[in-house]
Amino acid sequence: MQNVSIVVPVHNEADNIGTLVAEILETGAAYPLHEIIFVDDASTDHTQDVLSALQAEEARIVIVTHPHVGGQSAAIHSGVLRATGTIIAMLDGDGQNPPFELPKLVAPLLADTSGNLALVAGQRVGRRDTLSKRLASQFANKLRSALLKDGTRDTGCGLKAFRRDAFLVLPVFNHMHRYLPALFIRDGWDIAHVDVSHRERGAGRSKYNNFQRGLVGIFDLIGVSWLIRRRKRVNRMSEVLRHHTGNLPHV
Repeated sequence: MQNVSIVVPVHNEADNIGTLVAEILETGAAYPLHEIIFVDDASTDHTQDVLSALQAEEARIVIVTHPHVGGQSAAIHSGVLRATGTIIAMLDGDGQNPPFELPKLVAPLLADTSGNLALVAGQRVGRRDTLSKRLASQFANKLRSALLKDGTRDTGCGLKAFRRDAFLVLPVFNHMHRYLPALFIRDGWDIAHVDVSHRERGAGRSKYNNFQRGLVGIFDLIGVSWLIRRRKRVNRMSEVLRHHTGNLPHV
């Protein structure tokens, strides 16, 4: 039976977590919600206290901590390693990704009978970011899509759902979460896209600025392009089971 683990990376998001948990639980009846894994990426506010208090009230909350800041991709990877669900749904901890969008991400994976669908990626419509951030994102996405040919117009959206087993064999590197569509395609999987809404951050401030995103994005894009060109030609295998003839050896 398939079930869903939700992974939420957080860093100094104490004021957003309570609302986020309430909204996740509200939508959890629409799919087999197994657990909610918060990965605290070395927060310096009272994020840990808030999570512990919520965990005391909700048994499905799991808390994973990092001893020092590792970044969003490291937090996602830690969460997936800890997860026990067959399907992972992820969203950002800042509240800008509405949890009520989770069912539409999970549904195609639960309904898939081909065995080839590995990722359903959200693509934001009506983004509630600053103009400079939206323009920078549009340029980066067009450049990335032209080079990687992953058919994704908004790879930075935090709302995604994917097969846990397929994710765990992807190459792991910092900022890999921005290249999941290309990485899944690289390994021969099918991916799908759904439009999702977006809202303003509830509290706190963004962990990145446009310069930081652009600087690391250049090197990441070069690296992912290399990974795609040098991919392993066979990524899935099947076992041939021994057939018993029914003949017993002579004594």
